[in-house]
Amino acid sequence: MPMPAPDFSWHFTPGNRFQDMGSLVGTMSVVKGGELWLPTGRVVACDPFVSLGTGESEPFTAEVAPGRYPVECAVATLAEPDEPPADEPHLRIAAARLLIRDTEPATWEIAHQAGQDPAELADDEFFAYGVDAGTGCFYDAACDESFPDCVGDEGPLWDAFDAGGGAYLGPHTVTAPDTGHNLIAFMSGWGDGAYPTWVGRDASGEVVCFVTDFFVVPSEAAA
Repeated sequence: MPMPAPDFSWHFTPGNRFQDMGSLVGTMSVVKGGELWLPTGRVVACDPFVSLGTGESEPFTAEVAPGRYPVECAVATLAEPDEPPADEPHLRIAAARLLIRDTEPATWEIAHQAGQDPAELADDEFFAYGVDAGTGCFYDAACDESFPDCVGDEGPLWDAFDAGGGAYLGPHTVTAPDTGHNLIAFMSGWGDGAYPTWVGRDASGEVVCFVTDFFVVPSEAAA
């Protein structure tokens, strides 16, 4: 079995505080994004600057009804204890959540793709997508071909992140003008790495949310 999911309600409760392994103290806030259009209900999560439009990213096996669903990010503001607020706050996205139902999850499972078996994972293992450009995103599997120009060093995705201050973090909604397909992208915690996505389900087994954890919040804080 894979490692257990954190208590993601902790991440998305504004004002919660944690201390990392160093000396930084983090204070949580929530930043609302746009609505993600899922025309097929098959959710994909990846580093868009690496995989978007390449046909390489497979959707998760957990599917939802087609529709439009909100995305939000849990943001940690990091500071030295007892120091005055910085002119430019140190911000990191701790988790990104695609909300399907306005219900607290009763259970969590590791999101996986066809051919992946969570039962084969060891206690400290997880399925994840690789990040090589410091970003993550959610989009529908049918939308991949609507964004052929995002992999590279220019294009609409770059334009969305090209903002000053904390706005560059995201979440950013990018829409393809020809199809109306969209994606919602965000910075990935401390940057490059491999990050798991979790599926929350209600007591009847219906999908409530997808959450990607960027390992900013220590596990003991969200236990």
